[in-house]
Amino acid sequence: MKTESRTRLQTWLPLIVLVVLVLLVGLYDRTFFSAGNMMEVTADTMTLFLMASGVTLVIMIGGIDLSVQAVASMTSCILAVYLPRFGIFAIPLAVIGGVIAGFAGGYVSTRLRIPSFIATLAVSGVVLSAGNWFSETKSVVIPGELSQTYLTWAVGDFLGVPNEIWVGVAFLLVLSAVLGLTPFGRLVRGIGAQERAVMASGIDVDRIKIAAYTLSGTMAGVAGIVMAARLGSGSPTLANEFLLPAIACIVVGGTAITGGVGSIWRTFVGALIVQVVRIGMTFIGVSVFAQQIVFGFILVAAVAVTMDRAKVLVIK
Repeated sequence: MKTESRTRLQTWLPLIVLVVLVLLVGLYDRTFFSAGNMMEVTADTMTLFLMASGVTLVIMIGGIDLSVQAVASMTSCILAVYLPRFGIFAIPLAVIGGVIAGFAGGYVSTRLRIPSFIATLAVSGVVLSAGNWFSETKSVVIPGELSQTYLTWAVGDFLGVPNEIWVGVAFLLVLSAVLGLTPFGRLVRGIGAQERAVMASGIDVDRIKIAAYTLSGTMAGVAGIVMAARLGSGSPTLANEFLLPAIACIVVGGTAITGGVGSIWRTFVGALIVQVVRIGMTFIGVSVFAQQIVFGFILVAAVAVTMDRAKVLVIK
């Protein structure tokens, strides 16, 4: 009965919190309820969601990926630097940068038996240096004509809906299908819940883990491209403030930090919660730096609610 109650709490609490927050912000500023504003809030949420969606898979297997903000920044630099030279081919080139970074984090963690937070933190340092090298340690502007030619899928609108929302929804559906309808998705949940049992069944657990980290790097790369398209530039520090909110929205959405429980849909709800909280703090004049403190408290509270302590007998 206790397990059922916890499951219901993890499923419905994020939605309840989102509705309450929207009502509170809307009562503070009635213009928040306008259709245009709601559309803009959702569009602004998508870059955070794209970054967090890949990390969701890593957290579900019981790991963590601390390299995503550096990967997003690096891919924005690759896009901005090489778009004038290679045109549309700069987009897959930037994504490949994210794929390589994600694969490296997963490979180092699994093959060398290094804790994931150390492995991905090390990769983050390498990726950060790569971003500085590509951009020569400066922000690189994307010419407007190139943006209109090659990046219209990430900016502008279609049928009155911002293209960022279409991109986010597309990846939401694809990753949800991968997690819910494929053997890979079932193994991700299985590894997070009972890794030893999965290993005993003869499954190559390391291969699944590396695939999860690779997907995390890929989605961070996509997020970096969308960010660069929206801002019209790439920078080695573009996503510096995104790591804590990204992890917060995963856990706030109901994905257990101990693994085994979670979904891409929950992360999307969590991203909306984080965005609404950010907007509310902006309305009342909380600075960007102070907002990180709030997200830290939110993360601790969400972990306290969702963490399955039966899996962690000793806290270190």
